[in-house]
Amino acid sequence: MPEEEREEIDEELDVTSIAGVGAVTKQKLNDAGIFTILDLATAGPSEIAEATDWDISKSVDVNNKARKKLVEMGRLEPDFVSASDLLTRRKNITRISTGSKNIDELLGGGIETWAITEFYGEFGAGKSQICHTLSCMVQQPIEAGGLDGGVVYIDTEGTFRPERISEIASARGFDPDAVLSRIMVARAYNSAHQELIVKDLGRVIEKNNVKLVLVDSAVAHYRAEFLGRGTLAERQQRLNRFMHALLRTAEVYNIAVVMTNQVQSAPDSFFGDPTRATGGHVVAHTSTYRIYLRKAGKNRIARMMDSPYHPERDAVFMLDEKGIDDPPEESSKRR
Repeated sequence: MPEEEREEIDEELDVTSIAGVGAVTKQKLNDAGIFTILDLATAGPSEIAEATDWDISKSVDVNNKARKKLVEMGRLEPDFVSASDLLTRRKNITRISTGSKNIDELLGGGIETWAITEFYGEFGAGKSQICHTLSCMVQQPIEAGGLDGGVVYIDTEGTFRPERISEIASARGFDPDAVLSRIMVARAYNSAHQELIVKDLGRVIEKNNVKLVLVDSAVAHYRAEFLGRGTLAERQQRLNRFMHALLRTAEVYNIAVVMTNQVQSAPDSFFGDPTRATGGHVVAHTSTYRIYLRKAGKNRIARMMDSPYHPERDAVFMLDEKGIDDPPEESSKRR
C-alpha cells in the first residue's frame, strides 16, 4: 500500500474524526489504548467513560458514532440487513483450514472469520496442538486453506513452543523461519494482563495484517484467581467483558478468534459424560462454535457441541509431526 494512501486511511480512522472528540480527549483515549475509531467501536461504553471521565450516555453516543462511521466506510454491517443480502455476504466469509480434513468438514470448511471458535477438553486432548497447527495454516495462501495473514498467540498457561511450530511447519513443507516471524506471542501473566493485551489488539492487528487471534486458554487465570463462591459474581462479570471484547474484535477487524478452555467434572451427573467446560454460561453464550475434544486410544474425537447451523456430530483426528492430522483411512473406516 502506498505511504500516501496509508496516511490518508490513518487520518480517516483517527478518533478525532468523530464529532465531540478533541485533542485532549484523544490523549485520554490514547492513554487507555484507544487510537482509532476501530478501537472506539470495539471498546464498550463503560471503558470509554472510564478513560475520558464522560458520563455513560455521552460514551454510548460516541461509541455509536464510531460504529456508524465504520458502516459508512464498509468496515461493518449496517444495523438492518435483509436475510438474502446477509446470506450472500456469508457465502464470502473466509475460512482457515485446521490441517485436518475431518475437522474442516465438521466446521463446514474450517475456522470462520467474524466468529469465536472454542475448543475445550481435558489435558492431552489436543487443544494447544490445534492452536500451533492453525498458527502455521493461516499464513498459507487462500487456495491452500490459509488467509495469508499473521497470528497473535495469547499464551496464558506457558504452553506455546516455537520448536513445535518449527516442527509442524517443516513437516508440512513450509519455511519454519518465515512462519515463526509472522506469529506475535503475548504471554499473559494474570487476568488483568490478559484483558490489557486484548484491549491493545487493534494496533497489532492493523500493523501485522493479523487474520487469527488464539487464546490458550481463556479461563485459566480467572479460574486460578477467583476462588470460592463469594468471588463468582465478580469473576463472571470480568470474564463476560473479556469474551465480548474478543467478539467485538473479531467482528470489527473481520478476523478469526480461536480460544481453548479447560474442563471440570460435574459431580451431580449420574449418566453420560460428566465433563463440562469451565466459564459457565458466560463463555457458552459468547462462543459462536463449541467443540469438545476427547481422547480415543491413539486418536482424538472432536464433537460439535454448539453451533448456529452445524449438526451435532463427531470427527476423528490424530496428533503427529504435522500437528493435527487425519488418521489412516483404515482407522476412519473402523470408526
